[in-house]
Amino acid sequence: MAGMGTRLGASMPKPLAELLGRPLISYTLEALSRAGITDVYAVVGFKKEMVMAGVKRAVPGKLNVHFIENPEWKKQNGISLLAASKQMPEPFLLTMADHLFDQEIVDLVLRQAAPDQLNLAVDRKIDAIVDLEDATKLETEGDRITAIGKNLTKYDAIDTGVFVCPPELFDYLERGKREGDCSLSDGVRAMAADGKAHAIDIGTAWWQDVDTPEMFAAAERELRSRAARIGERDSAKDQTGRGKHGP
Repeated sequence: MAGMGTRLGASMPKPLAELLGRPLISYTLEALSRAGITDVYAVVGFKKEMVMAGVKRAVPGKLNVHFIENPEWKKQNGISLLAASKQMPEPFLLTMADHLFDQEIVDLVLRQAAPDQLNLAVDRKIDAIVDLEDATKLETEGDRITAIGKNLTKYDAIDTGVFVCPPELFDYLERGKREGDCSLSDGVRAMAADGKAHAIDIGTAWWQDVDTPEMFAAAERELRSRAARIGERDSAKDQTGRGKHGP
């Protein structure tokens, strides 16, 4: 969560942008907590003091958040990930601060991850992607990732931004630096070239990148729809209860 997030056009750092009365990052933290995660290492940069204060207010119950500063936050996200390398001596879950996702996606990647591979939750529901042009695309052969990039013309899956990574990824990122900079996709691409990038299909599960006002609106519609469905179920349960036990 180190970048500026300028494309969203929010008046505050993107992790703190309010979605249905809650900061965006609170949905991610909640999903991680429900999946049994206990410790989160959050990389911060842009307006770090404001972000840290906002995240602390949004942390659910038993989740411990440890902050890591990336002084080079203006560079690509691979540099932000490298800032956390000393804290990650074992395979670790990696998520983006501006991606919303069902808890079941976390459960899935933790369950199916290969410890010596870079494991990426992928979405094969191409027609459901809100902004396909902006999406990071993947070409796969079975469960093996063979190519990654926003500009791929041949692809069969989309990067959801939820990973289980081996510490070896840091070596690939260091080797992939160009003029002191690199992206996470550079690391994935290099590991894929060595046959070490594993795709995990999320099936019908939902996720949403929140980069632009259009994506934000799509996330808002989905969350409102879910809240309405829960309300309808609760109402139906109440009515059933009154019918059985009430006057």
